Amino acid sequence: MPKCPHNRRKSICKECKGSSICLHNRIQSQCKECGGKYICEHNRRTSICKECKGSSICPHNHIKSRCKKCGYIPKLCPHNHEKSRCKECGGSSICPHNRIKSKCKECGYIPNFCPHNRQKSRCKECGGSSICPHNRIKSKCKECGYIPNFCPHNRQKSRCKECITDKDNTIPEIEEYTQEEYEIISFLDKK
Repeated sequence: MPKCPHNRRKSICKECKGSSICLHNRIQSQCKECGGKYICEHNRRTSICKECKGSSICPHNHIKSRCKKCGYIPKLCPHNHEKSRCKECGGSSICPHNRIKSKCKECGYIPNFCPHNRQKSRCKECGGSSICPHNRIKSKCKECGYIPNFCPHNRQKSRCKECITDKDNTIPEIEEYTQEEYEIISFLDKK
């Protein structure tokens, strides 16, 4: 394959306006707007589409090259983070705004919204991927195994008004319950 002055294959070099580059400045076969041949009916790249059982999807329904169950071991930095995502190390996935590049709105990230004007993955009506069988957000569902952090007031730490308004960091002594006792009390209060 002939190389261009930018040391790329001439047909896919954006600077040289290669023959495989579309009007949107992308490789034509991978451009969603052009209906590229590698884009499936779900508007994703065919190889990584879970619904189409793409060739890069493993039996655990993850991208093969990133599936921990299939043996993927991320490269860790001295801070025990994935190297590319470590802010302290200036990982390659961190943008100038100190966020993950692919999720930074200032860098051009636009979340997928459904017809109900919600983030697609979190929409119950659309059956989003973040919704569990109990019709809750998976990561917050107690039936799916979520255990919130409780404060000394036996409330979820992030939602306790007493802990948030307590500016001098002294929390009054309150009778503490175990997680099991708290769930029983919560259940009885609902009746």
